[in-house]
Amino acid sequence: MPITKSAKKALRQSVKKNKTNIKRKEVLKSVLKNIKKLIQENKKDEAKSLLPTAYKAIDKATKRGVIKKNTASRKKSRLAKSLKKE
Repeated sequence: MPITKSAKKALRQSVKKNKTNIKRKEVLKSVLKNIKKLIQENKKDEAKSLLPTAYKAIDKATKRGVIKKNTASRKKSRLAKSLKKE
């Protein structure tokens, strides 16, 4: 456990950031999961309507450092590719 005042504050900040990062990652995973499910069920129009939401979640996660830049671009690319495929 932290002893100094600054260490206690750092711990509080760390816990808070950890919670937000986990939340952001869960949102990202759930959106991607929903889109993949819709694609498998051949509901591509509904999946296309969710695409901006997925891009937003990916971009926010990248901006905050939850996922890396190349990972984000790879996820976006694969999503778009899977929607185009018949």
